[in-house]
Amino acid sequence: MILDSQAHVWSSERTKGKPHLDKPLGYQDLLAEMQQAGVDGAVLIPPGWEGDRNDYALEAASAHPTKFGVMGRIAVKNPANAQLLKDWKSRPGMLGIRVSFQKPDRTPWLTDGTADWLWPAAEAADIPVMIFAPGQHAKLRTIATNHPKLRLIIDHMALAREQDEQAVAAIESLAALADCPNLYVKTTSVPLYSTAPYPYAHLHGALRRLIGEFRPQRCFWGTDLTRIKSLATYRQCVTLFTEELTFLTSGDLEWIMGRGLAACLRWPDSG
Repeated sequence: MILDSQAHVWSSERTKGKPHLDKPLGYQDLLAEMQQAGVDGAVLIPPGWEGDRNDYALEAASAHPTKFGVMGRIAVKNPANAQLLKDWKSRPGMLGIRVSFQKPDRTPWLTDGTADWLWPAAEAADIPVMIFAPGQHAKLRTIATNHPKLRLIIDHMALAREQDEQAVAAIESLAALADCPNLYVKTTSVPLYSTAPYPYAHLHGALRRLIGEFRPQRCFWGTDLTRIKSLATYRQCVTLFTEELTFLTSGDLEWIMGRGLAACLRWPDSG
């Protein structure tokens, strides 16, 4: 079972920002790409350039429940949205929440109290949260420690646009958070973090340390396909782990490529 822990799909409607690609990638398009790459399912992240809407991703999950699940967006600036979490997963295909703090206007929300309501509310409702917060290791540790029952999944290894040696240092420093048992890591967007061609050999050592510390059960393979489409094929994203990271055993790959994500999100089958 190969599950992609991050993929975006979108229509041409209501686009507020600049998409990753010139043309929309619909969920039928993604299905075709998944089939060619040998990917069984994908977690859909509604893209930020469409605002805080989840309808198109949920449409995809409703149409193809064994292929797509959704980590939905929520307006972090409105604490009253805590009330939404009581019924958050009642919508078919909704698995949890994804929040991002990488942009200058959102980065302060992580530390100025704006987002503080979300962590206890998600913990109480047993809703996993994917979080993109590049470089915010201390804050991630604080959230995980203060909310030990919250399943907190770190997006893109907490990297922004670091490459090569800077990326190696950032990946290795993230390994220090492995002692928080409720933290998980998405090993996504690897091609972005290298100026070298596939298979990005100079990143393998850092990936080995990260996976060794977090263990394969808490590391989730994924692509963020539309962000890396000009750098690698979908199939290369798969074979980078299944063929090139030779330190991974078959048992490790079972967890990293899908079983761990399924168990954490309880979709589609934690086996």
